[in-house]
Amino acid sequence: MLLWMKIRDYAAARVRFGYLRIHVLLRREGFKINKKRVYRLYCLENLNIRRKPVKKRVSIPRIEVQEVSRTNESWAMDFVSDQLFDGRRFRSLTVVDTYSRECLAIHAGKSIQGTDVVNVLERLK
Repeated sequence: MLLWMKIRDYAAARVRFGYLRIHVLLRREGFKINKKRVYRLYCLENLNIRRKPVKKRVSIPRIEVQEVSRTNESWAMDFVSDQLFDGRRFRSLTVVDTYSRECLAIHAGKSIQGTDVVNVLERLK
């Protein structure tokens, strides 16, 4: 009975302590007790710590989205990866005009280096 009361006292005094921390405090006090037994007693007393629900954060853009009024004012580029029937992978760089949604360039290759990206953009310029 003494152990039950000690666990209940520790849980009441230190609300955010879980069973592992209470086990450490009991061991420091001189109790020779297994942490599985502390967990069992802790759960039987319904002292489990309720987890706080994670609040969903609203995604706010870091920069304001520019309003595009004509073609070639804003471009977007992205890398797309896929796999052939025999397992070989390839990547493709796509450049799209954000106003007209027209695909300006597609560059495909086994591996695309930074120089390849520069060459595609220079060709579009």
